[in-house]
Amino acid sequence: MNVNSEIYSLSVNGKMHEVRDSWVGESLLYVLRERFNLPGTKGACEQGECGSCTVIIDGQAVCSCLVMAATAIDSDIRTVESISADGTLTEVQDAFVTEGGVQCGFCTPGLVVAIEHLLSQNSDPSEIEVKEAISGNICRCTGYGRIFEAVDKAVSVRKANKT
Repeated sequence: MNVNSEIYSLSVNGKMHEVRDSWVGESLLYVLRERFNLPGTKGACEQGECGSCTVIIDGQAVCSCLVMAATAIDSDIRTVESISADGTLTEVQDAFVTEGGVQCGFCTPGLVVAIEHLLSQNSDPSEIEVKEAISGNICRCTGYGRIFEAVDKAVSVRKANKT
């Protein structure tokens, strides 16, 4: 075994995953995609500017490209794959499809994670709160109008399902 390699475990989507023969500077994005085969978290800028790699770590939305995986030991990491555990679309995912918030799809996982996170904390966000929640997510295709429509629809559907 390489003297400079590490072995550690991460809790991702409620399951423990062992990371073997790693370099301690590997990004969480790299570990999720390449070691754990969780391709939903996308890598684009790898500088924390685009939001395509957004995950939830201990209740906070973060860019996984900026997190060294080894620093996430003892953290609860949630990726887009955890959002719909049974394979059915959530209200947010369905609204993205029906409202046309999905174009090329590259930014979609990060946006869905950010919006699901927002709605888990605030079931009826204002337009400003939605804009703030997705401010770190860049979409080059939609112009955001359809994304905001998708959020509005998801909020409406969730409200209707509560009554």
